[in-house]
Amino acid sequence: MVTAKVWVLKKHFQGFPKPSDFDLKKIELPSLQHGELLLESVFLSVDPYMRPYSQRDMKEGDVMIGTQVARIVESKNPAFAVGAFVVANSGWRSHFISDGKGLHLLPSSWPESLPKSLALGTVGMPGLTAYFGLFEVCKMKPGETVLVNAAAGAVGSVVGQLAKIGGCKVVGCAGSDDKVAYLKKIGFDEAFNYKTVTSLDEALSKASPDGYDCFFDNVGGEFSSIAINHMKKHGRIAVCGAISQYNDSVPQKGPYVQIPMIFKELRMEGFIVSSWNNRREEGQKALLKWVLEGKVKFHEQVTEGFENMPAAFIGMLRGENLGKAVVKV
Repeated sequence: MVTAKVWVLKKHFQGFPKPSDFDLKKIELPSLQHGELLLESVFLSVDPYMRPYSQRDMKEGDVMIGTQVARIVESKNPAFAVGAFVVANSGWRSHFISDGKGLHLLPSSWPESLPKSLALGTVGMPGLTAYFGLFEVCKMKPGETVLVNAAAGAVGSVVGQLAKIGGCKVVGCAGSDDKVAYLKKIGFDEAFNYKTVTSLDEALSKASPDGYDCFFDNVGGEFSSIAINHMKKHGRIAVCGAISQYNDSVPQKGPYVQIPMIFKELRMEGFIVSSWNNRREEGQKALLKWVLEGKVKFHEQVTEGFENMPAAFIGMLRGENLGKAVVKV
């Protein structure tokens, strides 16, 4: 019999998550039935979406939501061989039993040179978010100027590189000088530290005096309120996240988007990447190809140890990670 470790939501977050909001428990897993398989988590993801989704979809005492790369250690399902790796959406668990539904096998052609954790980042949900948000929501065209905030994060860093592949000028912002240096290193044309500029309005004007055709928004709040006034006529805004607001106890006021939306004839669209689940393979194939060609570079913030899941999650929300934050079991 296998004992699984799980992190549960002990208490709904009030403001910023705290270690005391989580509880580590042990669960005895039953023997496998026909059609089932036992999996062992190898890498687990921590992502901004977990903060608002936990409030919306979870009850206190539930296992924390999340995705992992897991190894099959026992199988009574002929479609899944022992030793194969999958991406699963089974929450913060060290081990779990599945009937195979919803599991995504890593391609057998996955190169040994690439960490399998990339299936949680650049070649996983964050990369696919960048891919479909940029190509399908923003409908980016060569020669345009693309703005992305939280640009050194798991999604934003891929957005900028895909925009460069697409022949665009790319402007990004991040919250530290080290992150800004990283953005320049991976090909951003302009990058600035939003925490140290004297005026966000002036920084956006300086980075692209003519304005922006596409804005990939991961942050919301004040940044978005200012950035919308820098959009070009017929600009497109893909609303992917609002990390500046997830931990607010009192909702922020505004922004009021109607006047710039009307006068500039802008299109703003919120999206969730799961809307393109039927094209997941297409996106992954393209992202994997660009990674192998060196056109898309990646950086992972790896925290060791399942017991450090809450610390990794909290650190990610505080912006302490560069690129994708993952936990190695």
